[in-house]
Amino acid sequence: MGVRKLNPRQYVAEIPNLPGLEVWFQRASDCVRKLSYGDIDMAIVGYDMFSEFSAHDDDLVVVHDALGFGGCHLALGIPTYGRFADVNNVEELKAMGWSDEEPLRVVTGYNNLAAEYFTKLDIPHVILTADGALEAAPKMGCADIILDLVSTGTTMRENNLKEIVGGNVLDSQGVLVASKKALQQRPGMLDTVHEMIERLEAHLTAKNFFTIECNMRGDSEVQIAQKLIEAGLGGLEGPTISPVFSTGGASRNTFAVTIAVRKVTLYSTIKEIRKMGGSGVLVSDLVYIFEEDPWRWKELQKQLK
Repeated sequence: MGVRKLNPRQYVAEIPNLPGLEVWFQRASDCVRKLSYGDIDMAIVGYDMFSEFSAHDDDLVVVHDALGFGGCHLALGIPTYGRFADVNNVEELKAMGWSDEEPLRVVTGYNNLAAEYFTKLDIPHVILTADGALEAAPKMGCADIILDLVSTGTTMRENNLKEIVGGNVLDSQGVLVASKKALQQRPGMLDTVHEMIERLEAHLTAKNFFTIECNMRGDSEVQIAQKLIEAGLGGLEGPTISPVFSTGGASRNTFAVTIAVRKVTLYSTIKEIRKMGGSGVLVSDLVYIFEEDPWRWKELQKQLK
C-alpha cells in the first residue's frame, strides 16, 4: 500500500489491486465506533477491541475471524501473594466471599467485557477503568486483580501475577469486520469483500507451504510419480512432472518435478528426494494458493440473507 500523510495526525492509503477501496489508519476503538456510526464500511482490528466496543450491534459482522496476527487472550491476573496466594481457579476466587459491601475490585481497559464476565459468574464487583500498565495496581492497593491482554505472560509474572483456571475471558487475533448494511446496500462492496476473503484465505494457506522443484531420473513420468506418492510427497493433488530439455532436445531419463510441501516438513522432504536420486533442488515461497470458494465467503452470504 502506498501511504499518504494528509496532515500530522491523519494517514490514508490505497490498494491498487482493489480500486475504489480507501484505507484509513485509526485507533482500534475508533475503528469499531466508526463502523457502528456508518462512517466506515469495514475494518481490521483485534477481536478483543471488536468485542469490547461493538456492544452486540446486530449490524456488525465478522467477515474473517483468523487473520493470523496479533494473537493473545484477555485474562484475569491474580496476585501470587497475600489472600490470593492459594487461589488457582475461578471457583476459588468466587468462594472468597465477595459482597456488595466488599466487591471484587477489577482494574481493566475492557469495562464492557469485564462487567459481562463477572455478572455471568455472579461475583459482586466494581470495575476500575485504566489504560496502559495495569499490573502494578494490585501491589499498590488500587485494585484486587486485573483483567488485561496476555501474549507471553512475561509481564504478569514479572509483577507477581498469575493466570487461573477459568480466567481466560476471550481469545483474540486480527479480524476483518464489516457493516451488514454497507455489504447489502453499497454498490460493489460485496464484490470487493469477496476478493479480499479470497486473497486472505489463499495467502494464509500459502504461508504454510514451499514449492520444491528438482530434477529426477527415471524410466517415465508415471514411475517417478508413483515413487513420490508412495513416499508421501504427492503435493496438494499430485506431483507435476515434465521432461527436461537440453540443447540436444528432451532427455529420455531426466524429468523436472514440482510439488508443494508444508514448511515444517522441508528438511525431511529434501532428504527423501535425495534418496530417490533428486538433484538441483530449488525451494520457493508461495504467495497464494487458491482452491475452492472459501467457506467464510459462503458463511457471510448466509448471514446477509
